[in-house]
Amino acid sequence: MTSVRGWSPRGYRDGRGWLQGAPPPRWVRVLPVALLATVTMATLISPDGHDFGFLLGAIPPLAVLSYGPLATAVLSVLVVLLLNVPATHLNLPGDTDLLTITFVAVLSVFVSYVRSHRDAQLLTERAVGEAVQRAVLPPLPERVGAVGCAGLYRAAQHGTLVGGDFFDVRDGPYGVRAVMGDVRGHGLAAVATVVGLLGAFREAVLDQPDLEAVAARMNRRLLVDSDGVPNAELFATALLLEFSADARSVRIVACGHPAPVLLRDGRAQELTVSSAAPLGLGLAGVQPPKEITVELGRGDRLFIASDGVWEARDRAGRFYPLPARLAGFTGTDTELTEAVWADLIRGCEVRDDATMLVLTPFIG
Repeated sequence: MTSVRGWSPRGYRDGRGWLQGAPPPRWVRVLPVALLATVTMATLISPDGHDFGFLLGAIPPLAVLSYGPLATAVLSVLVVLLLNVPATHLNLPGDTDLLTITFVAVLSVFVSYVRSHRDAQLLTERAVGEAVQRAVLPPLPERVGAVGCAGLYRAAQHGTLVGGDFFDVRDGPYGVRAVMGDVRGHGLAAVATVVGLLGAFREAVLDQPDLEAVAARMNRRLLVDSDGVPNAELFATALLLEFSADARSVRIVACGHPAPVLLRDGRAQELTVSSAAPLGLGLAGVQPPKEITVELGRGDRLFIASDGVWEARDRAGRFYPLPARLAGFTGTDTELTEAVWADLIRGCEVRDDATMLVLTPFIG
């Protein structure tokens, strides 16, 4: 599965740049050393070497960006030594430049010491967070029972691996069941609700005979969690699917969530489902979710996406035309999700968690 939980094609786990905590690029590490070598050569060649002295003051702060306190101290000492070499004349016209750069060097070593310790603490905290988040949303296997799986998750809150969207595919006594949902809000504040809903789904897969009962179990979970909490307003959209034993049909229950798109013979068709109210609202008199059955054939695929995909807009304010785009994409299930994501961010602004799930039944 390709996911935000995996390594980014740009080389870091979640695509963060070096200004957001990722390791600095090579040119940043080379810059202070290259600057020191350049000033040294220039002072030896030019008769007016002291004209380059001001550049030495930039070397210790540059070292802080990518080096620890020891390497920063070494570079700082080299700078101070270079200032005191008589042949360079860099200490002219007096001691003011030397004292200033020495102070900057000492301060840079201290800042590097503080930064290195903070980075170590942040790495530890992030490793713990990733372990917890993988426990909430473990990577999907490539196949669950007779159904192939591929998913992609991009959290709206920068630097997080999960947010308000969730999905899962499980095999149980009543067949392979899948869920995709979107809880109110996004980011870390929504993770607790995601945990509760996924737990309810995974239990219901084992002991509930139909999808309506699974939806009811998840709905009860939200109602219990919000009971007695002032202004909790916990609710979530959800789409539930259950494949028959021979994978020739799929039953679908929608609770306020966008319908799946059926990919068949190079065409993409949004399925018509009777959607009930989102989970957790508890609205009196609202129709319960109704199950529909869709027949499947060899080569069919179901593409499911969250609101973050469906409601992405381009600069003119137009919604992303997902079915039309899907009809033009080919490739494996994983390549399909990556192609949609690349196309989405190329022309639209994504403001919410964006989640995609491709389910491919293997019909004998």
